[in-house]
Amino acid sequence: MKAESIEQADIAEVESSDGDRIPNSGPLAKRGGRKSARFNMSSASASPSAAATDDDEAYVEITLDVRDDSVAVHSVKPGGEEDPEVLLLARTLEKRSASLLRSASTRIRQVSQELRRLASFSKRSGLIDRSKSGAAHALKGLKFISKTDGAAGWPAVEKRFDELAVDGALNRSRFAQCIGMKGSNEFAGELFDALARRRNITSDSITKEELREFWDQISDQSFDCRLQTFFDMVDKNADGRVTEEEVKEIISMSASANKLSNIQEQAEEYARLIMEELDPNGLGYIEIYNLEMLLIQAPNQSARIGTTNSRNLSQMLSQNLRPTLEPNPIKRWYQQAKYFLEDHWKRVWVMALWLSICAALFTFKFIQYRRRAVYHVMGYCVCVAKGGAETLKFNMALILLPVCRNTITWIRNKTKLGHLVPFDDNLNFHKVIAVGIAIGVGLHAISHLTCDFPRLLHASDQAYVPMEPFFGHTRPNNYWWFVKGTEGWTGVVMVVLMAIAFTLATPWFRRGRLNLPKPLNRLTGFNAFWYSHHLFVIVYILLVIHGNFLYLTHTWYKKSTWMYLAIPVILYASERLLRALRSTVRPVKILKVAVYPGNVLSLHVSKPQGFKYRSGQYIFVNCAAVSPFQWHPFSITSAPQDDYVSVHIRTVGDWTRQLKLVFSKVCQPSTAGKSGLLRADYDQEENSSSPSFPRVLIDGPYGAPAQDYKKYDVVLLVGLGIGATPFISILKDIMNNIKQLETQDDIESEPNAGNASSSKSSSSFRTRRAYFYWMTREQGNFEWFRGVMNEVAETDKKGVIELHNYCTSVYEEGDARSALIAMLQSLNHAKHGVDVVSGTRVKTHFARPNWRNVFKRIALNHRDQRIGVFYCGAPHPTKELRQLSLDFSRKTSTKFEFHKENF
Repeated sequence: MKAESIEQADIAEVESSDGDRIPNSGPLAKRGGRKSARFNMSSASASPSAAATDDDEAYVEITLDVRDDSVAVHSVKPGGEEDPEVLLLARTLEKRSASLLRSASTRIRQVSQELRRLASFSKRSGLIDRSKSGAAHALKGLKFISKTDGAAGWPAVEKRFDELAVDGALNRSRFAQCIGMKGSNEFAGELFDALARRRNITSDSITKEELREFWDQISDQSFDCRLQTFFDMVDKNADGRVTEEEVKEIISMSASANKLSNIQEQAEEYARLIMEELDPNGLGYIEIYNLEMLLIQAPNQSARIGTTNSRNLSQMLSQNLRPTLEPNPIKRWYQQAKYFLEDHWKRVWVMALWLSICAALFTFKFIQYRRRAVYHVMGYCVCVAKGGAETLKFNMALILLPVCRNTITWIRNKTKLGHLVPFDDNLNFHKVIAVGIAIGVGLHAISHLTCDFPRLLHASDQAYVPMEPFFGHTRPNNYWWFVKGTEGWTGVVMVVLMAIAFTLATPWFRRGRLNLPKPLNRLTGFNAFWYSHHLFVIVYILLVIHGNFLYLTHTWYKKSTWMYLAIPVILYASERLLRALRSTVRPVKILKVAVYPGNVLSLHVSKPQGFKYRSGQYIFVNCAAVSPFQWHPFSITSAPQDDYVSVHIRTVGDWTRQLKLVFSKVCQPSTAGKSGLLRADYDQEENSSSPSFPRVLIDGPYGAPAQDYKKYDVVLLVGLGIGATPFISILKDIMNNIKQLETQDDIESEPNAGNASSSKSSSSFRTRRAYFYWMTREQGNFEWFRGVMNEVAETDKKGVIELHNYCTSVYEEGDARSALIAMLQSLNHAKHGVDVVSGTRVKTHFARPNWRNVFKRIALNHRDQRIGVFYCGAPHPTKELRQLSLDFSRKTSTKFEFHKENF
C-alpha cells in the first residue's frame, strides 16, 4: 500500500473511482487545509500508472484533515464496490476524528497498518465477508451480559433487586448476583465501580433507578458503549489514560474471573507486553483508541477456519439438518424404524438373537415341566421357576464372554467379525446380560418361595404321593425344611452375594456419587466395586453345587448347569492366568514418572520384548505397593513406534489416589526445562543412583473403539479432560505414518527389499486428515500433552492435523470477562508463537465448541466421504455427538460414524 498523491487546496476534493471530482462536505469542511490520500491495496510497489488501471476494488479513498502536527480522519471510502469491512473502519475513524487527535505520522501509520491487514486478507479470500472480519468480531465482543437485549432482561434483574435489596438499596457485594454474573464477583465489583465513577456515585449501594441506568449501559448493544465501559473499568482514576499498573490489575482480575492461575501469576509480564505493543513511543500510558484498534485486529480465529467456499458454506448453513416431523404417523414410524435399523443393525441382531435364545430356553423348560407329574401339585409356578432357571444358567455362562478381553482383541484384530459384531459394546452387553440374570433369579426364586413351595406344603396326602421320589416319604411341614437343604442355602447365599455385587456396581456406588456417613462410605468407590465383583467366584462355585443338588432332577446328564458353565469359565480363567504369567514373564522398568496439575500421574515404562499394540488401545496396570490384586485399565498415550509405553492416570478413585501418593514419595520438584510439578527419571548410567520406584506390572494390549481410526480417510477425535489420552497416541501415530509415507515417496524410484514390510503397513494407513478437539476445565491440564501439541504444530507442515484446544473455565469469546485474555492471547501468539492459556503453539478457544458448526464445516470440506467420530470422556456430550452424527449422515452426502470409548 502506498500513497499515490497528496494534494493540498483551500477546498479539498477527492477523486472518485469514476474519475469525477467531488467537492468535500461534512463537519470538517470548515476546517482549514485538507489533504487527500489514495492508497493502493494490491501492491506496495505498483507504479501510479499501473495502479490507475487496476481494478477499482483494489483502492480505498481516505480524506484527512491536517492542521499543524495533528490529523483527523474525515472519510474512508472504497474505490469500487462497497466493502463492508472498510465501511466499518470508515465509520469508526470518522466518529472519533473530533476527539482523538494524535500526531500525523502516528495516526497515518495506524491507518495504513489496518488497511494493509485488510489488503492481505482480501488477497487471500477475495471480497471480504463482514462476518469473518476483525471489525465484526470486535462488534460482537465485550458483551457484559450474555443472551439479553437489555429491555427483555430487566424484569428478571428487577425481581432479583427486590429480593436482595436492603432498605431499597443494593449493596456492591450483591451486584454480581443481581445482574446474573454468578461466579464473577470480583469482575462485577470492578464493573460496579466503573459505572459508579461515571455517575459520580461514591456510595457502595445503589437504588433501583441507578441500577436501571447501570443495566441500560451494560446491556447496550453498541460497540462504542461497550468499549467505553470496559475502558472505564481499566481507567480507575478516570483520567482517560491507562497505565501499566492498571493494565496489570485488569489482567489479574480477568485471569481470576476465568480461573487462569498461570496468567494471574504472570500478569506483570503480560502487562509489559501490552504496553510495548500499544505504547511504542514510551508515553507510559494508552488511551481508548489503542484498545479499540487492538480489538479490531484480533479476529476470532474459529470464525475464519474452513470458510473459503462461501457459496457452499451458505448452502450448508441454510439447510435444516434437524429431521422434520412427518405428519403421517405411519410414515413417521416407518422412517424412524428405518433410521434406527440403519444406525443400530449390529446391536439389533445381537439383541434379537440373545432374546430369542432366552425365550426358546424358557419355553422349552416350561413345556417340559408342564408335562411332568409335579405340575399337578405345583402348577404353573414350577414351570415358571424352571424356565427362569434355564435362562439364568445360560446368562451366567454368557456374561463371562464380553469380559474375555484377550479373546475379543484377537477376534477384532485377526478376523472380519468386527463388521458384524459390535465389539465396542462389550461392556454394555455385559450389563444387559446382568439384567437378564436378575430377571432369571427373580422368576426362579419368587416362583419357588411364594408359589410352588407353599402349594407343596399344603397339598393333600393323596396329591403328595407323586412327590415322594423327590422330597421323601414325609412331606415337608415348613419353609425351614427347604432352606436347610443344600439346594436351599446355596440359593439364598447366591442371591445375597449377587445383590451385593449388583448394587455396588451401579454408578452411584462405583463412582462414589453417594455421600454416606462413616463407616458406610467404604461401600462407595472403585475398591468396593472391584472386591464385590470378585464375589462371583463364590457364586459360580455355589451355582455348580446348587445345580448338582436338585429336588426334581436326579439323573446326572440332565443336570446341565456345569455344561453351560464349563467352556466360558475355562476361557475366563485362562485369560486371568495368562495375565498373571504375561505380566511376570515380560517385566517392565519405569523410565519416567511425572505428576502434573489436575492430579494426573504420567508413567513411562520400557516396552517389553514382543509387545505390539495399536494406537487407541489400552493396557491394565498393577502396582503391588497399592494392591497386589487390582488391575486397572488405562489408554496408551505413546505411539507404536516409540521405544517406551506411557499412560496418563488421573486420580479420581481410591486406587489412583493411592498410586499417586506412592509415586510422589520418590519424585522431586521439576527442574527448569522439564514438565510436571514433580518428576523422577531413571538414569541409565551405571554409577548413578536412580530413584527406587515401586514395582509396576502391565498387561495387554486390549482392543478399543479408537484403534479402528485407520479405517477412515478423515477422523474427528473428541477428548474431554483425561479422555484425550487415546487420541494423543493416534496423533503421534498419524504424524509418524505421514512422515513414513513422505519418505517412501522420496525413495520410490529406488525400491529395495528392506522397505517392503513398511510399505505394506503404510498401505493400510488410510487417514489423511484429522480434527482433534480437546476440552478441559483447568488451564494447567494443557501441560499433560504440551510436548505433543508443540511437535504436531511444528512438524505438520501440510496441515494434516487440525488441533483445537478448549478451556471451558474461560468465558466465551466476546464476553467482556474474557476480552482482555483474547487480546493478550493474540499479541503473545503473534510475538512469541506461544498461547498464553495452554502454553503451547496451539491457540486455545474459550468455553465449549459449537458442535453443530463443527460438523457443518467438516461435512462441507469432506463431501461424499466417511468420517470416523471418536469420543472419550464424561458421558454428557455423548448424546449430542451421536445425534449430530446421525443428522448429518442423513441430510448430507458425508457419513459420520460415531464411536465411544467404554471402560
